[in-house]
Amino acid sequence: MSDPLLRVEGVWKTYQAQPVLRGVDLDVAAHEVVCLIGASGSGKSTLLRCVNVLETVDDGAVFLEGEDITDPGADPDEVRKRIGMVFQSYNLFPHMSVLDNITLAPVRVHKRSRAEAVEQARELLDRFGLADKAAEYPDRLSGGQQQRVAIIRAMAGRPSLLLLDEVTSALDPELVTEVMGIIRELKDAGMTMVLATHEMGFARDIADTVCFLHDGVLLERGPAEQIFAEPAEPRTREFLRRVLASRRL
Repeated sequence: MSDPLLRVEGVWKTYQAQPVLRGVDLDVAAHEVVCLIGASGSGKSTLLRCVNVLETVDDGAVFLEGEDITDPGADPDEVRKRIGMVFQSYNLFPHMSVLDNITLAPVRVHKRSRAEAVEQARELLDRFGLADKAAEYPDRLSGGQQQRVAIIRAMAGRPSLLLLDEVTSALDPELVTEVMGIIRELKDAGMTMVLATHEMGFARDIADTVCFLHDGVLLERGPAEQIFAEPAEPRTREFLRRVLASRRL
């Protein structure tokens, strides 16, 4: 069996003497889609931020393609060239057009030519149904369109790994579907992804593996069908019961 593309080993993270991650272990294979589920405050976003070296781990290590990216000698900027991350708040530059938002990192960070970056950006915009929005500014787009642009911007760096943090939570329900569609297309294309999500139906549909976090502990992990149909842990069962009941209200 080949080594995982991403390996998280015994990661701890504490804020103000309060552990937020407690010895988390997680392997993600190339082309695998892993969904992190759990209540707010369970550690999902913190785990993604540790993987993207936006947070320093207090103990343990994170390996990307066999390299310890949490080693003090590792260059965070070099690490982030290989990881794309998308946040729920879009984080697009409001003073820049869609095209300029997408081409900024390929030109400045990855040192590609402007022509190459523009060509790739236009290909991605066309692929995901936004070809006519290249010259628009973010505030002229719907929330779903802005989030799709944010995903395209992350993909423009040609990352080995894509992290998505609750990317549908800031959207109106009718806009969620269009963002889910682009993530399904990325899965079909073989993109390795780790998603934190509160959309249980989407997690069940798209995930190869579902991980349930509770109080900073990765309490249960398994195939999506097994986690949603027959979770082994009582806390997983209770979480899913409450979430699914709230959806029916």
